[in-house]
Amino acid sequence: MEEKDLKISIAHLYPRLLNLYGDMGNIITLKKRCEWRGIEVDLEEIGMDDSIKEHDLYFIGGGQDKQQQDVAQELYKHKDFLLSERDNGSVFLGICGGYQLFGHYYRPFEGDELKGISLLDAYTVAGKKRFIGNVTIETDFLSPKTLVGFENHSGLTYLQGDTKPLGKSLVGNGNNGQDGFEGARYKNVFGTYLHGSLLPKNPQFADYLIELALEKHYGEKVMLKKLDDTFEEKTHSSLVGKAY
Repeated sequence: MEEKDLKISIAHLYPRLLNLYGDMGNIITLKKRCEWRGIEVDLEEIGMDDSIKEHDLYFIGGGQDKQQQDVAQELYKHKDFLLSERDNGSVFLGICGGYQLFGHYYRPFEGDELKGISLLDAYTVAGKKRFIGNVTIETDFLSPKTLVGFENHSGLTYLQGDTKPLGKSLVGNGNNGQDGFEGARYKNVFGTYLHGSLLPKNPQFADYLIELALEKHYGEKVMLKKLDDTFEEKTHSSLVGKAY
């Protein structure tokens, strides 16, 4: 199957409310890495009160507590549909606040508990300490294995059941500063606290997500051709193991 004949659809969920610390760069990276290969991208921005149709990949970023509260109520309306999309093989990437809403709930110090949509068997509670700084994690499914980014959160996320960590924390606090892991993965759902933005500095992860989205769209594996990632790889390598 020729790459120039391929296409995927991407939904960017609530970009006007959840777009902290350059999270929009993740969408730009996915789009450009497809376009450089001749893969057509159908990108739809989903706002408040919008309906959500089937897509190959869904992305949601992070935000302040007020914006997260607003989005939580709206996102919960689509819980059943998004769960069915997960089980049909769609790819999800949630960053920070979006990651927290992929779990069962986020419990703040004050105010009502925010209901999540349970794409991940996980939950988050407010912590007393804010985790800020560079992060390096080691995965078991990417090459190179490392992911780099920047965390800025006080939420403590705990994984359960079949939901596994995205990777082992080498630098940084990760999910909760206790268990030594960062992020989460279940089926094709990925959550992480890594901002900065994540995918420009980790092109191997961007391509992995694109390959999963293509597999969902066409029902068969598609191997992407190699791009010249000299600049991206130098950036990535310069940040591996770098403390804040």
